[in-house]
Amino acid sequence: MYQNSKKVIAFKRMRFFLQEVALGFLLILVFLLPTFLIPLVVKSDSPLYGILIYSLKAIFVFIGVPLILIISNRVFEPPQKKEVILEDSLSPAKGHLKLYKMTRKNYKYQILYGLLIFFLIFLPFDFFGYLLIPEMLEYQSYTRPNTDVYLTSGTSYIIFLVSVIIIQFSVAMSEETITRGLITKRGSEHFFSISAVMISSLYFGLRHFAYFLDPVSRLYPIWFPLIWFLQAFFIGIILSLFVLRKKWIFPVIIAHSLNNIISAHAIWCFNNEIDFSVLTLYLYIPLLLIGCIFFIWQFSQIKESVSIGLSMLKSYFKRDEEDEITIGDTSFRIFFDIIVSFLIFIMSFIIAI
Repeated sequence: MYQNSKKVIAFKRMRFFLQEVALGFLLILVFLLPTFLIPLVVKSDSPLYGILIYSLKAIFVFIGVPLILIISNRVFEPPQKKEVILEDSLSPAKGHLKLYKMTRKNYKYQILYGLLIFFLIFLPFDFFGYLLIPEMLEYQSYTRPNTDVYLTSGTSYIIFLVSVIIIQFSVAMSEETITRGLITKRGSEHFFSISAVMISSLYFGLRHFAYFLDPVSRLYPIWFPLIWFLQAFFIGIILSLFVLRKKWIFPVIIAHSLNNIISAHAIWCFNNEIDFSVLTLYLYIPLLLIGCIFFIWQFSQIKESVSIGLSMLKSYFKRDEEDEITIGDTSFRIFFDIIVSFLIFIMSFIIAI
C-alpha cells in the first residue's frame, strides 16, 4: 500500500475523468450538434437566438449527465458491483437525479436556502466588486459572447427581462448540473469528497478566468479575470459543500440564476448609459437590506453551516485514511487534484461546453 498509494490516488481521479467527465462532455457535444442549425432559422442578432441556444443546452446537459452515468456504469463497472448497485437502488444515474427532487416537505427549505446563498454570498461579492472596481462592469460588458444580444444598448426592458430570466436560468442549470451535479457529487463517490469539492471549484474558477483569453482582456489589467477566478473559486467551494451536505441542487441553481439576472441588469444599465449609482439606489441597496434581514433571521443556522463548512475544508489538508499513508501522499493528492481540474477545464474549453 505504501508504494502504491500515489498510484491509487491518481488512478481513481483519472478513471473518473476519462470514464465519466470526458465521455460525458463528448456525449453532450453530440447532443448539442443540432444547435448549430439554429443560425439557419433564427438570426444571430435576434434575442430569440440566445434563448434557443442556452435553453437547448440546458435540456441536453440535463439529459446527458445521467445518460453518461448509465453508460459508464454498464460498460466499465464489474458485473458483481453492478448487481449490488441495482439491488440497493443506488445507481449513479438515480443518485444524480435525486439531487433535483423537491417534495412538499422540503421545497420551502430549498427555496429558503437558495435565497440565503444569493443574498449572503453572491450579491455582496458582485455589488462590492462593481463598487470598488468601477471598470469591472465595463470589462464584463465588453467580454460577453455574441449570443447575449439582449444586453446591448437599445434593447427594450421587456425583451431584456424575458430573455435574461430564460437564459440565466438555463445557464445556471447547465453549469450547476455539470459542476456540482457531475464533478462534485459524482466525484465524491469515486474518491475523497473534499477533493471533489476542490476539483469542481477550481474548474468553476478557471471557467471564469477563461475570459482572459478574450482579445478585449488585453486592454485591462490581468487581475480583472483573476478576481473573477478567485470569486468563482470561493463561491464554488460553498456551493459544492452545500450540495454534498444537503444532497439538493435546486437551491444553488436558484441562487446562481438570481445572481446572473442581477448582474445582467447591471450590464444592461451600463450599455444603456444608466449610471451605476441609480442601480445602487433602486436595486442593490434594497436587496442588501433584505440580505441583512435574512442574516439576522437565520443567524443560528448560518453560524452552524459556516462551522460545518470550515471543518469539512480543514479535512482537505489532512490525510485521507482510505488512500493515504504519508504526508507526501496528501501533497500528491492536492497536486493531482489541481491537474485534474485543469484537464476538465481544457476538455470543456476545447469542445465549448
